[in-house]
Amino acid sequence: MMAAMAVASSSAFAQADVVKSAKKLFDKGEFAQAIEAVKPALEAGTNEEKASAWNLLSQIYYKQYSDQSEIAIKSSLPTSKEKADSTAMYTNLLQAWESAVKADEFDQQPNEKGKVKPKYIVETQNRYKILGVAFAQGGQYFYNLKNNEQAISQWKAYVNMRETSIYKDMAEKDFPKDPFYNDIVYYCAFLSYQMKNFKDAEFYAQKLIECDPSRKSDAENILVYAKKDNCKTAADSAEYKKFLMEQHKADLSNERYFNLLIDMHQNDAPADKDAWIEEEIALNPQNKMAYALKGESKMNAEKWDEAIDAFKKAIEIDENWVQCLFNIGICYNSKAIALNDQLMDKKTMGLSKENTEKVKAVLRDALTYMEKTRELDPNQETTHWAYPLYRLYYSLGNKEKMAELEALDPSLKQ
Repeated sequence: MMAAMAVASSSAFAQADVVKSAKKLFDKGEFAQAIEAVKPALEAGTNEEKASAWNLLSQIYYKQYSDQSEIAIKSSLPTSKEKADSTAMYTNLLQAWESAVKADEFDQQPNEKGKVKPKYIVETQNRYKILGVAFAQGGQYFYNLKNNEQAISQWKAYVNMRETSIYKDMAEKDFPKDPFYNDIVYYCAFLSYQMKNFKDAEFYAQKLIECDPSRKSDAENILVYAKKDNCKTAADSAEYKKFLMEQHKADLSNERYFNLLIDMHQNDAPADKDAWIEEEIALNPQNKMAYALKGESKMNAEKWDEAIDAFKKAIEIDENWVQCLFNIGICYNSKAIALNDQLMDKKTMGLSKENTEKVKAVLRDALTYMEKTRELDPNQETTHWAYPLYRLYYSLGNKEKMAELEALDPSLKQ
């Protein structure tokens, strides 16, 4: 036991000596040597000793930043011949802060007597809470150099300051946000996304929504596409779908999330897609697109009556929705063809007068919607109604209308 205590004691003295030696080099302005000298003490010894070592390292880096900062101020004078090393200045600032965070991590730990007595927190708080501008400028400086890694490191350091143990309990009045704080949060989200660091993009986009509601739309763009682009597995896709649905339910008037849900369900099995559409209709009976999707699904399954009913629900909400009007016309026409085949006499391969009228009645329904489509879309910018309309006139024996369309488009005769 005596031997163990002797070793521990000598180790403690050794760590203290390392820090003292490094401090002497620092005081003489031998910064590089001081940094090398203190390194052995950063991860060895007691919490108190580690805190002391990291705090000294923070002071060394901060002094180098401060020296360059003074040169930068002086260099703005017309008579000055000095020029600051901006790369070194901002790099040292970041290293000083990161070292201060490490120092605080150990400074907040119990000492050998089990007591928590932080020594450096007040000094650190006072030093760095006024340096938001410097971190913001540092990020802009590296961004202009197209060094995105360094740029975002500066900006993240600034934004994350409030999350560290150094400032997390500090009152807002003692550490107010700078006017550009929200801008820096946005840059962190945007640049993280550009660099394909999607998790960070999500984190800062969410933070932007919380701190600046006026930029919610910008933040949501980043948040949504970060989540989407981060889908690597089926589980990721399921989580993304869940997120979209939650956001959609929170604001049914925002079409962004519903449109993204359409994309996500595009490759679903028909039964799964239909189940989602029915869920959407129950959730939001005024969602015309949900009815249109249902109509398309039933149309693809050749369930003409169900498709027609769904498209009619859509045009109850938007009576001039050209695509749905056109689809109703197509569905009625397809229903007439199916009815014709069903009623045809297999011996004569013809229809009775009564059955012919039944088929024509459905064709006339088709004609009503196809003519409405023509009225709303005369130049066929949305739908290609000319040929199906011509075939309806042909089937109903309306030669005058056929001639009218032929005059517009001679290719219809072929």
